[in-house]
Amino acid sequence: MSHLGRMLWVLILVKVAILFLVLKVFFFQDYLDQRFDTPEQKTQYVLEALSGRNE
Repeated sequence: MSHLGRMLWVLILVKVAILFLVLKVFFFQDYLDQRFDTPEQKTQYVLEALSGRNE
């Protein structure tokens, strides 16, 4: 692989990493931690959401 090709791949990987970090911080905040206190409550919510039993 040429030097230019390697540099372009590094640039692409850096941009993708920055993109995912920005999306995670601003758009995918930790919904379960804000809404539930215990791991059991989180587990129950996810189980009900996946099985379609919304009560």
